[in-house]
Amino acid sequence: MAKAEKSKKEKLSEKLLFKQKNCWEDIDKKTEKEIEELASSYKKFLDNGKTERECTEAICGLLDKNGFINIDAAQDKKLKPGMRIYRNIRGKSVLAAVIGKKPAAEGCNILGAHLDSPRLDLKPNPLYEDSDLALFDTHYYGGIKKYQWTTIPLAMHGVFVNESGKKMTVKIGEEPGDPVFTVTDLLPHLAKDQMAKKASEAVEGEDLDILAGSRPYNDKDEKEKVKLALVDLLNKKYGITERDFTSAEIEFVPAFKASDVGLDRSLIGAYGHDDRCCAYPALQALITIANEGGAKAETEARASSAEKSAPVKTLVCYFSDKEETGSAGNTGARSLNFENFLTLLCGGSTADLKTCYSNCAMLSADVNAAYDPTYSGVFDKKNAAYISRGIVLEKYTGSGGKYGASDANAEFVAKVQAILNRNKIQWQSGELGKVDKGGGGTIALYAANLGMDVLDCGVPVLSMHSPFEVISKIDLYTTYKGYIAFLREA
Repeated sequence: MAKAEKSKKEKLSEKLLFKQKNCWEDIDKKTEKEIEELASSYKKFLDNGKTERECTEAICGLLDKNGFINIDAAQDKKLKPGMRIYRNIRGKSVLAAVIGKKPAAEGCNILGAHLDSPRLDLKPNPLYEDSDLALFDTHYYGGIKKYQWTTIPLAMHGVFVNESGKKMTVKIGEEPGDPVFTVTDLLPHLAKDQMAKKASEAVEGEDLDILAGSRPYNDKDEKEKVKLALVDLLNKKYGITERDFTSAEIEFVPAFKASDVGLDRSLIGAYGHDDRCCAYPALQALITIANEGGAKAETEARASSAEKSAPVKTLVCYFSDKEETGSAGNTGARSLNFENFLTLLCGGSTADLKTCYSNCAMLSADVNAAYDPTYSGVFDKKNAAYISRGIVLEKYTGSGGKYGASDANAEFVAKVQAILNRNKIQWQSGELGKVDKGGGGTIALYAANLGMDVLDCGVPVLSMHSPFEVISKIDLYTTYKGYIAFLREA
C-alpha cells in the first residue's frame, strides 16, 4: 500500500471510528498535580464519611465553608441570583443549589448521587452471649457477597437516641489504638461442608454476627456476665442501656482507610466508592462553579457581585440516602424531598414546578462496573466500561429486558456527549455486564418519572459492593471535570 493511501485510510479511521485510549497517556504535569490533589482530598472525605450521616455532615461542612447557607435556618428565604443554599434532610441526605439568573421554571442543571453504601446494620435487639463470647446480631444492608465480610476489621458507627431525644454519636475502630470488631469464619480444616456449598450460601445472613467481647463482669450470680460487662462499658461512656439499641442506628463498616493501590499509585482502594466517588466530585463541581465569581458569601456587601457571577440556570446537587435498598424511606430519592426543594426554587408555585420538571437536565451521578479481565465472562467486552478511560455514560441500567431502567433518549445522550467533547473530556459508554448475567439500578428512573431528561454518568469501579472497592484517580478527575462542564452548559 502506498504511503499516501495508507495516510488517507488512517485519517478516515480517525474520522469515522470510535476509539478510546488510556487517559493517562496525554496528562501533563499540571494536570497530574490536579489529579493528585483531588484524589488526596477525596480520600480524606472517604475516611471521614463512612456512613450517610457522616457524609451529610462533611458535605454540609464544606458547603458552609464555601458560602452556602442552610435555607431552613435563614431569616430571609427570598432567593436571588448567585445565592447559595442547601437543605439538610434529617442528617442523612442533602440538597444544595446555586440560584441562576433564569427562573427555575426554565429548568435546572442537576447532579444526583447517593451517600449510602452496603454494610452490616445491628438488629433492634442485637447483643447476646454464647459460650463466654458476646456477639452482635446483624442484618446486612444492600447487595453484598456475605463471605467478603468475614475476618476483616470492622468499625462501629452510628447514633443512639434516648427517650428525651438526646443523641449520642458512636465511632469505635477508626482511631489509632481503638479496638475493632470482626465476623469470624470457619477454619479450612473443618470447612469441608461449607466449601461444598454455593458461594451465596457458604455464609448465611444470620451468621454475620460480630464478635464484640469476651471479658466477664465480676458478678458470680449474673448469668450473662460478658454481655453485662459490655453494656456496662457502653453505659459508662455513652450513658445508654440495652434498651437503647432498639431505636439506634448502628452500622458496621470496614475499619481500614482509603489507600493508593499499585506501584504507580494510579488507583484508590477504599470502602464506599459506590457512590461517594461520584458524590464528592459532584459536590466539588458545584463549589468550583459557585466560587468562580469570587463571592464566597451572600452578604449585602457581596450581593451585587454574587448576582453578576450567577450561573444562567440554577444548579442543583442532590445527595440522597437509601439507594442501595431501593431509594424508599423519607431520606431516599423516592420521597418528596427532591420535589419539595425544587418547589422552593420555583417560589412555591406548583404550576412552575411542573414546567420545571420538563425543562430540567440531570446526570444520575452513579458508578458503573469496570471491566475485570479476571472475570471477563460476565462482561460484554465491546460495551463495558474500562478503568482509566474516563467518565462513563450509561444510557440505561436495569436488568434483562431493561427492567427498572429509565433509558435516556438519544437527543439527551448526544447533548451530554457534545458537552464533554467541547470541553475535551474523554468519556466512554458502558453497560453493567452481559444482558442475562444480572443488572442494577440507580436513582435515574425516579427523576425520569418526573419528566426530566436524565442520564447515568460516573466512575467505573472494580470489586463493586465489596469492603474494598477500587477506582482510577484519573476517572475520578474526568468525572469531576465532566460534572463541571455539564452544570455550566446543560
